[in-house]
Amino acid sequence: MGERSLRRLLIIGANSVIIERHVHAAARPGTWLGGMLTRKAPMLVRVALANKMARIVWALMARGGVYQSPAAAA
Repeated sequence: MGERSLRRLLIIGANSVIIERHVHAAARPGTWLGGMLTRKAPMLVRVALANKMARIVWALMARGGVYQSPAAAA
């Protein structure tokens, strides 16, 4: 649930990643997002990605950390 405007912004952000998936390394085949896009409906994947982003944001805020992009798999 949560705040409606924040939830909407997270889904819009997830939508932009999915729309531009050929640019984003996180959406390429073989990644979590790439696999989800092949198995699930696009709107369900948007919500799942928004949820994942919300968990990352919460963890950073709760622990006072700085986001570091995960290293690319070789």
